[in-house]
Amino acid sequence: MAKLLFKLNGVTQEEADFVRASLDKADVNYYETDQGRWGISLAAIWLREEGDYPEARELLDKIQEEWQEEVRQQPIPTLGQNFYQRPTRFILSIIAIAAILGLSVLPFLEAFDS
Repeated sequence: MAKLLFKLNGVTQEEADFVRASLDKADVNYYETDQGRWGISLAAIWLREEGDYPEARELLDKIQEEWQEEVRQQPIPTLGQNFYQRPTRFILSIIAIAAILGLSVLPFLEAFDS
């Protein structure tokens, strides 16, 4: 009987690809399910044989440790770097945030006008 190994909901594509490649490299017999058309099903990696779970779980723990180390080594861009990489997108994002805040606060400001 199949056994759930790893949920893919909320996982980045890069991490999912890293897990798949590592499982393939270790010759783990698995299959995947996706979220479905409406996005309400469970996207996951399943083991075909339940008896393979302890070994696969141990392997997955090692895979996740490797992934965390890989992610930690990548620098996080600062606001200044984001601005210099994509100035138009940055400025439009600031304008959108200001517009949303303005529209959210405006009804409260009008409520206090006498």
